[in-house]
Amino acid sequence: MSERPEEYSASNIQVLEGLEAVRKRPAMYIGDISAKGLHHLVYEVVDNSIDEALAGYATKIGVTINENNSITVVDDGRGIPVDMHEKEGKSALEVVLTVLHAGGKFDKGSYKVSGGLHGVGVSCVNALSTFLRAEVRRGGKIYAQEYSCGKPTTELMIVGDSETTGTTVTFLPDASIFTATVYDYQTLANRLRDLAFLNAGIHLTLTDLRQRDAEGNPRSEEFYSETGLREFVQYIDSNKESLIGDVIDLSTERQGIPVEVALTYNNTYNENVYSFVNNINTIEGGTHLTGFRRGLTMTLKKYAEDNKMLEKCKVEISSDDFREGLTAVVSVKVMEPQFEGQTKTKLGNSEVIGAVQTAVSETLRNYLEEHPKQAKTIVDKVIVAAQARHAAYNARMKVQRKSPLYGGGLPGKLADCQSRTAEDCELFIVEGDSAGGTAKMGRDRKFQAILPLRGKILNVEKAMDHKIFDNEEITNMFRALRVTVGTEDDPKEANLSRLAYHKIIIMTDADVDGSHIATLLMTFFFRRMRPIIEQGYLYIATPPLYKCTKGNKVLEYCWNDAQLQRCIEANGDKVKVSRYKGLGEMSAQELRDTTMSPETRLLKQVQINDAAAADRIFSMLMGEDVAQRRDFIEANATYASIDA
Repeated sequence: MSERPEEYSASNIQVLEGLEAVRKRPAMYIGDISAKGLHHLVYEVVDNSIDEALAGYATKIGVTINENNSITVVDDGRGIPVDMHEKEGKSALEVVLTVLHAGGKFDKGSYKVSGGLHGVGVSCVNALSTFLRAEVRRGGKIYAQEYSCGKPTTELMIVGDSETTGTTVTFLPDASIFTATVYDYQTLANRLRDLAFLNAGIHLTLTDLRQRDAEGNPRSEEFYSETGLREFVQYIDSNKESLIGDVIDLSTERQGIPVEVALTYNNTYNENVYSFVNNINTIEGGTHLTGFRRGLTMTLKKYAEDNKMLEKCKVEISSDDFREGLTAVVSVKVMEPQFEGQTKTKLGNSEVIGAVQTAVSETLRNYLEEHPKQAKTIVDKVIVAAQARHAAYNARMKVQRKSPLYGGGLPGKLADCQSRTAEDCELFIVEGDSAGGTAKMGRDRKFQAILPLRGKILNVEKAMDHKIFDNEEITNMFRALRVTVGTEDDPKEANLSRLAYHKIIIMTDADVDGSHIATLLMTFFFRRMRPIIEQGYLYIATPPLYKCTKGNKVLEYCWNDAQLQRCIEANGDKVKVSRYKGLGEMSAQELRDTTMSPETRLLKQVQINDAAAADRIFSMLMGEDVAQRRDFIEANATYASIDA
């Protein structure tokens, strides 16, 4: 007979005071405690400064990565108030930094709109930092107060005089909470660049004191945009050939909602639309995106029909055809945004649909009437897209009839695993039959599958849809993954409902050709199966470059020159160094021990921190402009990295 459970009473109810709840469950407040959450802390502090700029009180914002990986954010706004808060009995600064849901964002007289977590952000940053110092320049004085883990460690002090106003916040994230504590320069640079485009006229700078040139100057960059979204679209499309040689943009207000849109067409076959609400990237879209698409499609279709431009098209036009080769940024400011969706980044305010649709329709109609040459170019692109869509449909159906989901077979080269539980299964996409054979011998058959690829796959950046579905290596990947493409709403959308593996690992040689193949594969997943990246299923394997032996004993495998040098110094002159030229040179046991076994391998997870920046980089790396690609590689070779 089981014992009676303990009595459940009021004494079992735990009340977390102040910011204890944030430290207890940080992911509830900032998303996660990995590198993404770490960088989100910076965004929350910067968002406060951006709110000052939106209100018309700040023009300069600086972010510094300090040598110990703490962050300093400084602005020239009004400065957080420091007078006594009557209800809380402490300074307004301390209230903002220690009380959840406290801040000027809730007072419509202070801020019309704001980004961030609506009063939660900066107090969360304080709660999750072992050290935070806030300095306020206000009323001719400099005030300062320090905190640790959300609690003040000093009183509010006057530490000097100032002729300027503004706020400076320095914080060091708590290493006992975050799984990553090293800030990535490029991740922060991408966010500040976006903010500069979204808020024309604001100067933002990023300085990294950890990286210095030969003269001792720290790495630094300034982000500033004069025309905002127009320059944003030009930046995204800088590696693509423009169809109309122009950017169509608008900045207006409809139904009390500020609406900004910029769009253009290029010669690619992808749609790239990025939407923002109060500077928050709404990666799941929402009502503002719906309004934009309706305005675009209806206006273009009516113009084409009124001018009898669709008569030569032998196939039916769909709404998707109007968006092929489209690049656009949609930004709205909403006083009380309602978010929904899995990641709370989908706008739900219904009133926004009409506001955006009306603004886009009016601007686009006027542009088409005033620019008939560009209008014809756009409509011709739409007709070609419709014809290609029908050809791609036929090619796609041919592929999917061969898929195991429709009674077809798996690709012959696939060595599948025994498990049928996708969460446990891994697929290694391997360069070449030789390495594939070694990987098959080195794998754990229970949960690891191997798909060898023959040479370099098709560059999907420059290929039309029907060419993609005609490519054997690509169709083998679709079939192996059990992924179908095309839904009623989106003919290019990948259906992952029957995805067979929740770890898809690209494993190529550690040389130039291997890097090229890995980039081709990442381009394929980014363009054709982006949800696989967004859900965290795509990884890069990292085989070692060197094997160090002494006699018959393996001393160490080394992944870079620094590790190799340490091994040689630690073990003396008799160390024999073998340089792996490719996976095929490794034995099955070596490949298992260094690259495939979950106990000993190092995988790098492919993540999308900034889709617009990723789009631009893929276009440049896989596009036609060789000179620009070379310049990029030379400029970024020192700092390039993949999110782990």
